[in-house]
Amino acid sequence: MLSQQLVNGLVLGSTYALFALGFTLIFGVLRVINLTYGFYFSIGAFVALTAARSFGANIWVALPLGAIAAGLVAVVADWILLTRLRRAKAGELSSLMVTLGAVLALYSLMAVFIGTDIQRFPFGFVDNSAIEFSGIRISLVQMLIIGTTLVLVALLFVLLQRTKLGLMIRALAENEDAARLMGINVGLTVAAVSFLSGMLGGAAGVLIGLNFNAIQPFMGEHMMLRGFAVIIIGGLGDIRGALIAGVLLGVLEVLTAGYISSNAKEAVAFTILVLTLWFRPVGLFGRAQAKRA
Repeated sequence: MLSQQLVNGLVLGSTYALFALGFTLIFGVLRVINLTYGFYFSIGAFVALTAARSFGANIWVALPLGAIAAGLVAVVADWILLTRLRRAKAGELSSLMVTLGAVLALYSLMAVFIGTDIQRFPFGFVDNSAIEFSGIRISLVQMLIIGTTLVLVALLFVLLQRTKLGLMIRALAENEDAARLMGINVGLTVAAVSFLSGMLGGAAGVLIGLNFNAIQPFMGEHMMLRGFAVIIIGGLGDIRGALIAGVLLGVLEVLTAGYISSNAKEAVAFTILVLTLWFRPVGLFGRAQAKRA
C-alpha cells in the first residue's frame, strides 16, 4: 500500500536527515570533510546498547547517553586529528586523507573489542505495539524516530538562530579570520560544532539501530555513503537542503524496495547523486559562488 510505504520512507528518511544534518554542520562551518563522522554514528549506537544491556537503561536514558558520548568522541577526534591542519590552513584533501586513515583504524579497533556480529537491543527495550488508522500501521518505535528527529532539528535551529553560541557558529561559518578579529573564541566554537555534529550522528545511530534492531561496528560506513549523497543533493553546507534531501532519499529507497526490488534500492542514492551533479552541481538549495581571479 502506497500510504504505508510513504510512512516507512518518512521514518527511514528522518534518520538519514538527522545523520546528514551533523555532517552538513561540520562541512558548512568548519570546511572539512571529516570521515570519522561515520564512527560517531556507530559509537552512539553501541553506547546506547551497552547502557540498555549492562545497566538496564530505558530508551530515554540510553538515547541521550549515546548522543552525548558520540559528541565527546567527536570533540576529541577533531582536536587530535584536525587542529594542526586547521592552524596550517591545509586544504580539504588533507582533512579527507587524515580522517580516512583514522576512521579505518577506529573501525578496526571497535571490531577487535566488540566483534563484528550483529547485536540487538534487549527484548522489550522499546514497546513494539502500534496504532492503525485508515489502513496505515505506525509503530511506537517509528513515532519515536520521527518525533526525536523533529525535536532535535527544532532545537538545533533555535540554537543557531536565537543564541549567542549560534551567532558565534554562524560567524565562524562566514569567515574564521573575521570571527577571530571580532573577539570570538574560535577554538571553543569549533569544539561546540564538533560536539553538536557528533551528538546528531550518535542520535541517528541509536535511532536507526532501533529501526532495524541491528547494530554492528561498520554500520557507520554504510551510512556515510548516504550522508555524502544527501549533503551533495541538498547543497553543500545547507541545513535545509540536508533535511529535505535526507527525507526524499529515504522515501525513494523504500518505494524502490517495495515496488521494484530490495536490491535496487542500493542504486537509488548513487543515481540521484549523479543526476544532481549533472544538472545542478550546487545541489537543490546550494548557490554557485563567483570565482575570483
